[in-house]
Amino acid sequence: MATAVVIGATGGIGGALVEELVRRGVYGQIHALGRRPGAAAGAGVVTGHLDLTDEASIAAAAARVETADLVIVATGVLQSATLRPERTYRALDADAMLESLRINLIGPALVAKHFLPKLPRSGRSVFAALSARVGSISDNRLGGWHSYRAAKAALNMTLANLAIELARERPEALCLGLHPGTVDTSLSAPFQRGLATGQLFTPAYSARCLVDVIDRARLEDSGCVLAWDGSRIAP
Repeated sequence: MATAVVIGATGGIGGALVEELVRRGVYGQIHALGRRPGAAAGAGVVTGHLDLTDEASIAAAAARVETADLVIVATGVLQSATLRPERTYRALDADAMLESLRINLIGPALVAKHFLPKLPRSGRSVFAALSARVGSISDNRLGGWHSYRAAKAALNMTLANLAIELARERPEALCLGLHPGTVDTSLSAPFQRGLATGQLFTPAYSARCLVDVIDRARLEDSGCVLAWDGSRIAP
């Protein structure tokens, strides 16, 4: 059976993705990787350590995976103890911007560096990373959230680059950005006020939608960012 890898598996969406993949029964082995690996979420689940900010731990985690038919990077940060989404350019801070870039861009890029070689040379496979609608340049009408928007926009460009290179080595492989919608997790918790009914998803619902999107994606979608409902997000 096929093998899947979920990075950020202890987060709200990441954990839900592991559970959804287990429920579907397509993958005989699922590597659930994170900074603090939890208990296995079902049959075939193998937990392991991976720190997105430490390339050595990414390389070590990749070395423990022989092949992978699906790799999902389910990570991201909007705010932390030292990072807040900026409402204005006056709030820009170099250290905060670097933190956002390290987690939202550089980490997923380094995961690709070490895990893309694990995809099979022939046959369909998918590398996907969580992105966000606010990473769209052409769709930006509100401004603000400078660091997060910039990091996600850069991630989208990186995924487009990876898709081009991946097609040369593994012509049936896809590289996708995924927008999960607004999900009830710690990332969105401070920004849920005022959402209309039906606009806030549970992690389980978002995970179910994202796996459906991955399953339906075609080669011409490689390099694009797809929303939870399968629609393309403008670059």
